Amino acid sequence: MAGRDRVVHLLRQLERAACRCPAHSNSFHQGEAVTCTVRKTDYAFEMASSNIRYGEGVSREIGMDLQNLGARNVCLMTDKNLSRLPPVKAVVESLSRNGVEFKVYDNVRVEPTDGSFKDAISFAKSGSFDVFVAVGGGSVIDTCKAANLYACHPDADFLDFVNAPIGKGKPITGALKPLIAVPTTAGTGSETTGVAIFDYEPLKAKTGIASRAIRPTLGIVDPLHTLSMPERVVANSGFDVLCHALESYTALPYNQRKPCPPNPINRPAYQGSNPISDVWSRHALRVVAKYMRRAVRDPEDLEARSSMHLASVFAGIGFGNAGVHLCHGMSYPIAGNVKTHSAKGYSVEHALVPHGLSVVLTSPAVFNFTAPMCPERHLEAAEILGADVRQVKRADAGAVLADALRGFLFSLQVEDGLAAVGYSKDDVPALVKGTIPQERVTKLSPREHTEEDLTALFEASMKLY
Repeated sequence: MAGRDRVVHLLRQLERAACRCPAHSNSFHQGEAVTCTVRKTDYAFEMASSNIRYGEGVSREIGMDLQNLGARNVCLMTDKNLSRLPPVKAVVESLSRNGVEFKVYDNVRVEPTDGSFKDAISFAKSGSFDVFVAVGGGSVIDTCKAANLYACHPDADFLDFVNAPIGKGKPITGALKPLIAVPTTAGTGSETTGVAIFDYEPLKAKTGIASRAIRPTLGIVDPLHTLSMPERVVANSGFDVLCHALESYTALPYNQRKPCPPNPINRPAYQGSNPISDVWSRHALRVVAKYMRRAVRDPEDLEARSSMHLASVFAGIGFGNAGVHLCHGMSYPIAGNVKTHSAKGYSVEHALVPHGLSVVLTSPAVFNFTAPMCPERHLEAAEILGADVRQVKRADAGAVLADALRGFLFSLQVEDGLAAVGYSKDDVPALVKGTIPQERVTKLSPREHTEEDLTALFEASMKLY
């Protein structure tokens, strides 16, 4: 009985407690009922993530997983380059060994478009598949999410589930087929999230679909797959992890996000920073600071590449619930308006600014801009990245983090700003125009911004060093 009494006493204490964490300090009483219709901002957050399985060589278990699911007709999605490499071969061998029937779709585009999504959707609709498997980076996993979604909603218009204001942003209420994601890069964290990103070619900007309903059923994280990544792919994937961690950790707190949803089904996947996401995002940043340089420089450093693969998962859980903000919102037109830039390490024939690179190029300017709203967090991030912040004033937090980021990027031979990937000040109006529709993420910036602010941020990002 003594143990029971202690539990009851603890529960009563929690009922009387208010949240006093530094980022979410507020006076509301957690034991009281909250009527959402009278609140302007949200009062709750939710945590969601795929089941994750991690281990060297764990991909060989996928055939048994599909047997356990009773799969009879599997859609395996990848891209043409990966289809010839060990990660896909390992998955195919496991499926064949366990007698699983499958069809391969290998026409996924690196940095997918609405057109490439539609092609994959058409394949998925024609196959009557009962399980989907994605083997690849974020482009493959996101394409597979979309294919699963629209195959299960065959009468839906393509824009029905695309994020507003570009699409209609309708909630997804019907069940989807199981989806197993096998990531081969340490970057997007797509195996953990309910987000699928693509270039919407009519507007030359990225958008996406965001719903917990499209989250993979299982993410199989096999660090052996990272050993086949070229150096620049490792770097650019790592920059995505870096910004996922930084943006989610500095995002607008969940209880300052507007509006408060009238129904929990309307609560967005990206909810703002919160005490649980903070743990994952902060830890991911520490792993990046410790291991990313090693992972980029030594392709045989399994410890470093394994650690970055896990960091991608950690950051994915963090940003998959908290969200990202300006770096990602501004990156979408950077990637969408690319002209002639040729990305090293990527087997593509089209001009490409890889996603992680498009995100990180604006990071020094962005975090210098957002720091006044939560200087303690910006200083903590700078310290994790190696800056000495013992004598730094709160007012200098943005400059210190920006300098720490520049030093980190310079050490990894990142291009010298937007000008180095083909942009000039003449392109800034188009970049700003492409950022404005990205309110799903930009509204999570801790600091409100105008078109003039975005213009200044793009101009400041033309050169880094």
